[in-house]
This record gives sequence, structure tokens and C-alpha cells, in this order.
Amino acid sequence: MSWNEKKKIRIGILDLNEGHANQGMRCIREIINQWADYNHLDVSFDEFEVRVALQVPDLTYDAYISSGGPGSPLDSVGSEWEEKYFNWLQQVEDYNNDEANELKKHIFFICHSFQLACRHYNIAEVCKRKSTSFGVFPIHRMADGKEEAVFSSLNDPFYAVDSRDFQVINPNHNSIAELGGKILAIEKERPHVPYERAIMSVRFNEYFIGTQFHPEADPTGMSMYLQREDKKQTVIDNHGQEKWESMINQLNDPGKILMTHDTVLPNFLNIAVGELVES
Repeated sequence: MSWNEKKKIRIGILDLNEGHANQGMRCIREIINQWADYNHLDVSFDEFEVRVALQVPDLTYDAYISSGGPGSPLDSVGSEWEEKYFNWLQQVEDYNNDEANELKKHIFFICHSFQLACRHYNIAEVCKRKSTSFGVFPIHRMADGKEEAVFSSLNDPFYAVDSRDFQVINPNHNSIAELGGKILAIEKERPHVPYERAIMSVRFNEYFIGTQFHPEADPTGMSMYLQREDKKQTVIDNHGQEKWESMINQLNDPGKILMTHDTVLPNFLNIAVGELVES
């Protein structure tokens, strides 16, 4: 998707990393800048430190990306930062529900943000995993996921970076239907363990979408993470040395996480600002 005229686009990035250094924010910034250059758009973005500084954006932004982050998505219940975060989310929802506002606000939730949104909307159970999931894994699309424009041009399954101690399982189909939502993707089948396959992506409504995996992850950042001693040991303990070596080798495969990196968030941005630019 490409537009000829330069238009001014503003994007709000909600940083849920609680002050911890991470590769995800770098990747989000780079994706936005690359997308803006490709489409000849004048794009600016502001970052809001949610969990420590209690910052949330106002409604003047055209689209929002809410990041992943460390820790439990359950322990923050009742906290000041979470209350502000959900108040912001409600404001965006109210804005979109106002028929006077023709141009709607889109939000993309990543990992920790995705878990919070699933809990907030009561669409499934959010709970701790038996063991940490960390590495590059196949993501399997459901029927609705095969029709999802944000995943357009991805393989099935496609590959993405997964990094989590928690999971979203046992979907509440009534709540999903009331929202106008859809389950888009689930994790790989694990026939050797008696656990339900976790939900990996949901479209909450026409304007809100999220993923449990990290669509922003790039080979550079993932290579750095996988070669950290603690992360390397986590993968080896859970999956074996051969699996760790396979993950390292997969990073340069253009059909795996690089394709996901180049597809998901750029597609989201195309959709989120498409009407604005074309108007």
C-alpha cells in the first residue's frame, strides 16, 4: 500500500516494559519509521511509560500500539497504572462508538497488553503456564484468521517470537460474540502434553486487535536474546540443544520471523490510517 502525498500521521506507543530495557520498543520504532518511508508519509510517534510514570495518550493520535512487558498480567489488578490504562481504553472505545466520529482509532495489543485486554474483556482465562515459552514457534490460523487482513500474505502456519510465562486459554465464546470479536490464531499442537492450545491472536472488535506473540521481533534482537545465557538455558531446558540451534538458524529464513516482522504491524498501520490518508 502506497500513497503519493505526504500526510501527517500521529501514533501513540504505550510502553508497558516497566522501565526494563528491551528490544521490542526499538523494533516498534523501526517498523513505524520504515513503514512511513515506504509510504511517503509524515509520521510522528510519542511514547507513554504506563506502569511507572502512569502515562497514557490522549485521543489526538491516529493509531496506538501497546507493547509487551515483564511480570504477571494478574498481579496488577486494582493498581493505579492499570486503572489509568483501562480508562484510556474505554475512552478510545467510546470515541469509536460515537457515530459523529467517522475516522476511528485502532489499537494493536502485544503480549502483556494482549493478556490484559483478554482479562479486561473477559474473553478467556488468563493463567500461568507450566513452563516458560521462549523462542521461535509456528502460529496456526483459525478460520477467521485466514480472512484477517492484518495477517494477509502470511503462510499458515507462520512463525513468530513467543516469550511468556502466562497464557490465554478456555475462550468465553459468548463474551467474544458480544464484542463482535474473533479468535484468529492458536499455538502449535503439543500432542505429548495434556494441555489446551493457547490463544495467540484475537480481534476484539473492528478496531482492536492483539497477539500473544511478538510481531515486532526482528532477527537482530532475537539473536541477541537467544544467545543470552539465561534465555539460551531456558530453551535448552525446555526443548533441548538441537531446538536452540534450530532457532538460531531460523532467524535468517526470510519466510519465518522476518516475514512476520515485515507483515503484521505494517498491515495494521495500513488499515488503521488508510481511511485518514485517503480522505
